[in-house]
Amino acid sequence: MRLLTPFSPSAGHRLNAGPLAVRRSSAPREVFVPAVRNASTVRVALCVPLRGSEGIWGPSCIASAELATAELNAVRGIIGRPCELLTIDASEQSADIGDTLADLVDSGEVDALVGMHISSVRQRITAAVGGRLPYVYTCLYEGGESTPGLYAIGETAGRQLRPSIAWLATQRRRKRWMLVGNDYVWPRVSHEIARRCVAESHGEVVAEAFVPFGTDDYSQVFDTLRKQRCDAVLVSIVGQDAVEFNRAFASAGLQRTVLRLSCAIEENQLLAIGADCTEDLHVALGYFAALDTAANGSFKERYYGRFGSRAPTLNSIGESLYEGLHFLAALLEEVEGTRRGRPARVRGPLAYPSARGALHAGAGVNHAPMHLARAEGHLFKVIARL
Repeated sequence: MRLLTPFSPSAGHRLNAGPLAVRRSSAPREVFVPAVRNASTVRVALCVPLRGSEGIWGPSCIASAELATAELNAVRGIIGRPCELLTIDASEQSADIGDTLADLVDSGEVDALVGMHISSVRQRITAAVGGRLPYVYTCLYEGGESTPGLYAIGETAGRQLRPSIAWLATQRRRKRWMLVGNDYVWPRVSHEIARRCVAESHGEVVAEAFVPFGTDDYSQVFDTLRKQRCDAVLVSIVGQDAVEFNRAFASAGLQRTVLRLSCAIEENQLLAIGADCTEDLHVALGYFAALDTAANGSFKERYYGRFGSRAPTLNSIGESLYEGLHFLAALLEEVEGTRRGRPARVRGPLAYPSARGALHAGAGVNHAPMHLARAEGHLFKVIARL
């Protein structure tokens, strides 16, 4: 565990400007689309975590991807061809994922990647096959991705943190923050952004800690929270680790005095944390199963109609895979017939089916509503549109 208290900026992790917010523009933007192999099907490598701390997301990811694939194939597939999924384990423990994907690409076995996994895995994938085929990265992340052929359609940390921290400062008057995260790129960049957001809201970051995956003792973190008299903590811990942290947080008697904010906890983790351990837990995301919109109502009806009442719990992580496959289809349909076997460019914006009302504008810009929810037992209640 790396514990910093009181807070001092860490060298080597500064951002110049930082992706504090999506830059909105009505002008069309060009995006690079690598060529797709000439075959009777479009085969997509579905890169999702199947083990380790992130494995908790696997079932909902696969179910949501299967729903999207069934919907596409019921109409015309992708560019008029049936879509096939090849599931690849993209957990942090999959050290050979780069080699695995490179072999598949070299042998012409896959046409595109659609991935939901942590940012350190994304970096390994782009190092191995970036720019060689379309790669749709679906989940929330730190922002700033510019690899050719990669399309990040999830929430960015700036869009989540700036309005949620401002809302909590105004509505809940929280000023003394501790930042706690797993030790990899997303928490580190998110914390750089969070420091500026806290300062803009006239608050102060008084402590920070980075913990390795699999940590089971948070006593130092909790001691620091008490010593520094923190009234809020940003929890940038993911997967099953987030479940264990929040259980321990409640057991330490902190949930009645310290507000929690997360940009990654979803409904599946909330159930695992337990209703007795979620007091004053807030989450900023673009999608919650509780969203009361026509688009989400229709999505839930199709999801549970296909998988039944015992289907994996709907959440933002899984929904992002549903979006990712529909986005890929819309992207390739846009350029089909113009490329003639060569990499092509498509001018945005690009609409695609989404339960949260997302629209891709190209060049790393994705528009979607952002929401703040509060945990009420084992359910989320959306309390603000940010």
